[in-house]
Amino acid sequence: MKYEEFIEQVRRRAHLSSESEAKRAAQATLETLAAYISPKERHDAASQLPRVIKEYMQRPFLGAGKPPAPSPESSQIVEDFYQRVSELEEKPLETAREHARAVMSVLHDALSEGEFEDIRAELPTALYNEFFAGS
Repeated sequence: MKYEEFIEQVRRRAHLSSESEAKRAAQATLETLAAYISPKERHDAASQLPRVIKEYMQRPFLGAGKPPAPSPESSQIVEDFYQRVSELEEKPLETAREHARAVMSVLHDALSEGEFEDIRAELPTALYNEFFAGS
């Protein structure tokens, strides 16, 4: 998938009015996702993505003054994920939640099934269920 197509799909699925909003949503979500998966999986996923999107996957966002991603057992892991997206995107939590879901949907379409499964396998169960239950 080409960069323009990735961003256009995010724009459509998140019901955004501009390309710049879609870019910001993609960057916030993918940099947040990168904090929850291993460096190897970030690299492997990035190798299948357009250059700019690849850069987002290689820059894990931990949040201002936050430790690394919470442990998989954390009961707050889903809310923490959305809070980090909200902080980076500078949008309200509910808006960030909608945008993150759209970006993750596009990411699923952009990656090979094998790579997508590798990422899903590394995600904490609560995040897996949030984004991919029924996929």
